[in-house]
Amino acid sequence: MMRIGLFLLTNLAVIVVFSIVFGILSRFFGIGGVHTAGGLNYTSLAIMCGIYGMVGSMVSLFISKWMAKRSTGTVVIKTPSNATEQWLVDTVAKQARAVNIGMPEVGIFNNSQPNAFATGWNKNKALVAVSSGLLQNMNQDEVEAVLAHEIGHVANGDMVTLALIQGVVNAFVMFFARIIGSFVDRTVFKNTSDSPGIGYFVTSIVMDILLGFLASAIVMWFSRLREFRADEMGAKLASKDKMISALDALRPSAQRPDQMPESMKAFAISSGQTQGFSIANLFRSHPTLDDRIAALRAYNPS
Repeated sequence: MMRIGLFLLTNLAVIVVFSIVFGILSRFFGIGGVHTAGGLNYTSLAIMCGIYGMVGSMVSLFISKWMAKRSTGTVVIKTPSNATEQWLVDTVAKQARAVNIGMPEVGIFNNSQPNAFATGWNKNKALVAVSSGLLQNMNQDEVEAVLAHEIGHVANGDMVTLALIQGVVNAFVMFFARIIGSFVDRTVFKNTSDSPGIGYFVTSIVMDILLGFLASAIVMWFSRLREFRADEMGAKLASKDKMISALDALRPSAQRPDQMPESMKAFAISSGQTQGFSIANLFRSHPTLDDRIAALRAYNPS
């Protein structure tokens, strides 16, 4: 089953809305000069798709922290109420200073499975959250490594890079969806007028969704790469042994079912995958824990 993060879902919704708006403006007001008597103006189409594609991605990025809090029920620690919360805040502060970023918000969300995530549009205004299950089932060294992994995501600017990649993918999806829409409109629906017909609008929206789904494999490929990089940061800030131990402790069990919302699994430190190659794994946000541990064993922190 594909694990697509809230970022991707929000982004897809924004793209569909922009597709409808784009179609209405083009059809009734002629904005953008995309449609001409001879068909599509590819230069204008490319410019418009680039603008709309990046806007959808940026909207997803800027609301990512707010949506993460709402979907997981994360409670931000404003004033530590116990020793555990104080240790969490102090550890994140220490790690943030080590990589020269602003102090992230630190939060806890209710989930019996050990897990954590980091998100935010700005590396100096991020959110790092851990599950209640992580605090209950991991020792302090392992929790330290998990926090270091999440700080790695923030320091590496993974969310911003993800947004940029998604924006480029959006532009290509919208561009080719409209080319296909125009082709179907003229060849299947036999529209010979200077303006696009219903076949163009319906086909474009359908192709936005289908091509967007397929293109998400590119974004998920990057997501898997960022997990390896974040693991390496965890090894640097904590230690390789702590990071390996933490990953091993993340394995789900029947006694601790994963309660992480599907919409947030791309952001979490753990997301279950099957071993070996399969089409489904092309859409996974995380490498397998076995692959991540093997990569760490071969990694030599400088």
